[in-house]
Amino acid sequence: MSETALPPLRDVIARHGLRARKSYGQNFLLDLNLTRKIARAVPDLKDSLIYEVGPGPGGLTRALLEAGAPQVVAVEKDQRCQPALDEIVAAYPGRLRVRSADALTVQEPDLLAAGGQPVQVAANLPYNVGTALLIKWLSVEAWPPWYQSLTLMFQREVAERIVARPGSKSYGRLAILVQWRCTPKILFDISPKAFTPSPKVASSLVQMLPRPQPADGGVTSEALGEVTRAAFGQRRKMLKSSLKTLGPAIPVILAELDIDPTRRAEELSVAQYCAIVSRLIKSRAP
Repeated sequence: MSETALPPLRDVIARHGLRARKSYGQNFLLDLNLTRKIARAVPDLKDSLIYEVGPGPGGLTRALLEAGAPQVVAVEKDQRCQPALDEIVAAYPGRLRVRSADALTVQEPDLLAAGGQPVQVAANLPYNVGTALLIKWLSVEAWPPWYQSLTLMFQREVAERIVARPGSKSYGRLAILVQWRCTPKILFDISPKAFTPSPKVASSLVQMLPRPQPADGGVTSEALGEVTRAAFGQRRKMLKSSLKTLGPAIPVILAELDIDPTRRAEELSVAQYCAIVSRLIKSRAP
């Protein structure tokens, strides 16, 4: 089966009266060359179950199936898109399963039940929940996680925050959480003209591959979140001031790690934050 066996996506959108809604963070991706390029970037696509969030009328969904994905499981909150997705279900029998749900509340391991099959996440994420979904997927307790890769569309600004290095303006809590557990890379940028309607900003496709074990395995996402919230909540303050809310152990921990307490949050590496968290957890142990 080929995408060409299906009606042009613009015709499908017009026939079903679909208009992207700002409340859903929607920007439909219609460029076939671009959706195919995204599909080609997904690792082991032909041997994996593909999990897609926010397929909308199915532009990327078509490309994933055409590229050879044996099965795609798509979660779409907007029920207006169901008739368009049903046409793709019919065109690719047994290979597309659509769940009407809010991806933020979905329990992915239960939904996917891959039966040992690798799971790759590929999505043009709704702008209004993209970061929240990423944090959800990075914060799972079991590691390695239920997915083998994340290939996701974000606003360019968010993409830059994901891959940012210490000392840069974009470096912050998101970079630390992502890089603690994954190796991220911006694959390519995408012009606003590729979307309907055109957003005001450029987008980027980011791929994140989970580390076999997070940097410093004794760290928890909850504790790392607590420390980075304190550090970056008062970004311009010195660490000795911004971290003091974490308790009296902080000056001792910084001294033990040979971290200058007059440094600021954006100057520390992911490994240094993990070291602080690890020692803070030990200091609080009964």
